[in-house]
Amino acid sequence: MPSPPSRWTLQAKLLASVLALFSVIMLATGALTLLETQRYLERGLVSDLSTVLSRVDVDPDRDGRTLGQRGRGDGPAGAPGGGDVLVLGLNADGTVATTASGVAINAVVNEDRQDDVLDSNQVRRIAEADVGTQPRRVEIGGDVGPYLLKADTLPGGSLLIVGVSTHPVDELLAKLLALVAGGTVLGLVAVGVGGTVLIRRSLAPLDRVAATARRVSGLKLDSGDVALAERVPAADADPHTEVGQVGLALNTMLDNVESALHARQESETQVRQFVADASHELRTPLASIRGYAELTRRESEPVPPTVTHAIGRVESEALRMQVLVEDMLLLARLDAGRPLEREPVDLSLLAVNAVSDAHAASPDHVWELDLPEEPVEVPGDQARLHQILANLLANARTHTPAGTRVVTRVRPEGELVRISVTDDGPGVPESVQATVFERFTRGDDARTRGGGSTGLGLSIVAAVGQAHGGRVEMSSRPGDTTFSVLLPAT
Repeated sequence: MPSPPSRWTLQAKLLASVLALFSVIMLATGALTLLETQRYLERGLVSDLSTVLSRVDVDPDRDGRTLGQRGRGDGPAGAPGGGDVLVLGLNADGTVATTASGVAINAVVNEDRQDDVLDSNQVRRIAEADVGTQPRRVEIGGDVGPYLLKADTLPGGSLLIVGVSTHPVDELLAKLLALVAGGTVLGLVAVGVGGTVLIRRSLAPLDRVAATARRVSGLKLDSGDVALAERVPAADADPHTEVGQVGLALNTMLDNVESALHARQESETQVRQFVADASHELRTPLASIRGYAELTRRESEPVPPTVTHAIGRVESEALRMQVLVEDMLLLARLDAGRPLEREPVDLSLLAVNAVSDAHAASPDHVWELDLPEEPVEVPGDQARLHQILANLLANARTHTPAGTRVVTRVRPEGELVRISVTDDGPGVPESVQATVFERFTRGDDARTRGGGSTGLGLSIVAAVGQAHGGRVEMSSRPGDTTFSVLLPAT
């Protein structure tokens, strides 16, 4: 089914408009030409008819007036404008009239003075046509064809009918009609081909502008230092043309976008640098706080219970802050593009160790392993890949109640390896599913947890996975939540 005109390309719309306009003009011009030509030729036929009628004489005899010799001898030999001439005499009773010498007035004279005689059927058609003093076109039939006839009434009721053949006029009009139709068709073909070439050349700058926009749309602009080198060529950004105005507007927009991206990158760099510096600087005082807290607990002198409790809380919070600082420092380093180690890592062994650690940390959960028979290896940083598994299991442990079944799987999938952790807990709230891998995203309002959460665990999983050239996925509904990381196998 052809597409509606509203979905046509600009080139198709322009070409269709040009062809339609050309067709209307040609048809209107051709129709006017045919009508005026027909009127002119018909006026010529009427003039010829009057001339022929004036050249036919009437001879008197003893009975008053009778028709003399017509169509022969010195009679009319063809119409003045060319073509055959018909002369027919009809009595009042419809029979063919005769001259005084008894010759029937019934002849068709051509330009070569060759006479023909009308048969009875042709005479009957003329008689039935009721020809009068006004010219009338009559189809006589046979080899005679159509004629323009005019009659002159004579004394005694006799009728003198003369006519000129309309065949030359009809033939000329038919040729003119064929010429107009053929010219219109050939013109449509020529305008279609030429219009296509010209429209394509005229719209070529717009195509180049669109190509520039497509190349820019394919650039990765969401993060990193972005340089928008793509611009519409100066020749296609002339403000004096419509297409040039579009190109100039696109260049201006790209300049603004590039400036905004540079400003964003500078701001992100400053923030990342601040986070990295702050995290690095906080490591030392936090380690000192933990050290002094541990030293205080080892003091041999008795310490009041309230002080012991306070020192324990200080040590616990210092440890929690240290974990947060280490996570922020790791993310800052990943954002900065720090290279990771690339060596074969046995994911099956990492999964076994991570699940073992999770079981020790939370024995009230049901921890299961689903591994292939053969070890699965991927190139990467062993410490960071272990952190992926540890964070996924810690996420399941933290946000699900006791007794929850947690299954860790490692599966090769073509050129990828999928690491997945599935639990049958309450699921991730729909309000946070879209941002679950973003930093400082927490779902504590809907998931039961027994410990604190920094909101950085899953963001570290996503950052480490992307640093290894992989991606993360998540699907969740009550009773079935799966977090997956897909890593390149080679």
